[in-house]
Amino acid sequence: MREVVILGSTGSIGVQALEIVSANPELFSVIAITSAGNNPSLVVEQARKFNVKYVGVLHNAEVIRDALSGVSVIDGALASTEIASIKCDVVINAITGSIGLGPTLATLDAGNTLALANKESLVAGGDLVLARARAGQIIPVDSEHSAIFQSALAGSKKEVSKLILTASGGPFRDRENLDGITVADALKHPTWTMGAVVTINSATLVNKGLEIIEAHYLFGTPYSKIDAVIHPQSVVHSLVEFIDGSTIAQASPPNMKGAIAYAINWPDRLANATKPIDWSCAHQWSFTPIDTNKFPSIELAKACGIQGGFSPAIFNAANEVAVEAFLTDKLAFASIVGVVSTVVEQMQDVAAAAPRDLADVSAIEDDARTRALSHLLRLAP
Repeated sequence: MREVVILGSTGSIGVQALEIVSANPELFSVIAITSAGNNPSLVVEQARKFNVKYVGVLHNAEVIRDALSGVSVIDGALASTEIASIKCDVVINAITGSIGLGPTLATLDAGNTLALANKESLVAGGDLVLARARAGQIIPVDSEHSAIFQSALAGSKKEVSKLILTASGGPFRDRENLDGITVADALKHPTWTMGAVVTINSATLVNKGLEIIEAHYLFGTPYSKIDAVIHPQSVVHSLVEFIDGSTIAQASPPNMKGAIAYAINWPDRLANATKPIDWSCAHQWSFTPIDTNKFPSIELAKACGIQGGFSPAIFNAANEVAVEAFLTDKLAFASIVGVVSTVVEQMQDVAAAAPRDLADVSAIEDDARTRALSHLLRLAP
């Protein structure tokens, strides 16, 4: 029986992880969950169903505490970090945003296996994370990185010549003009059902830029050997190219359960984690290069990754502000990446420095967010 902690239990990844646990009660036991707490009734329902010992929330702690007798409810900004430190077999970090970095570091320091869905941990603090992690302690949950992790097993690390991440292209992959896009338009993802921030990041392809940085840290691959292509069907989750010209791909229906199950049950595969591809009917899978003129976020993210230091954290923090502004109708969709680029340029004097600890990362993110907000004020009519 594996004891599991789920950070971000009410989000898409967290809910699917709990469904996997529910389908395999003889294999997994959830001992703790955390969430923002904005949906207290769901938190209470999850805690009761899985008989958890600990709950961590930012909001509505008293409501949740009153409803759960015998459960330790931890509240506040450090709740997920504290719960990630509980000794267990695996912690699923499914928090959205760079606030997931602290819990990631706490998980590693506690010696727990980290099933990582919070890509921002590596984007904002990749060097700090790698310095804390022991070999094999981090198992990727993002479908693209899970696919690379699985496909790379076909050869040795020295035989890998390129990593190719696939991107759905989002709702605007076939739209020439990105002006006049509404929030409702941007939230209509053609393939995946995700939270609002990740969905917008997918629409701008910022998400793919973040994933390229994540892949660099996870697999120790130089940016020159990491690429991305548009694959609208989202069935091939990523590919690994080898020095002999072979390319190995991992394919499965477009959902996250396969990747989640693979991470929490590693090194064994979990039977019936997701339905297989139906080979009794015809399939057409297409792959096209990304138009970097229409989607400049990819090259900007790569440039930040290559520079290293604080640069990826600045990129991510500025984007978080810009996306929030778009979601609240304070910024045009087509201006999101422009805001990020401006902040990255403004902070070149400090970007290359190496973060010493979590406090350093938090300080530089605060600076980036302040500059992004200031730029938004200048853009306001």
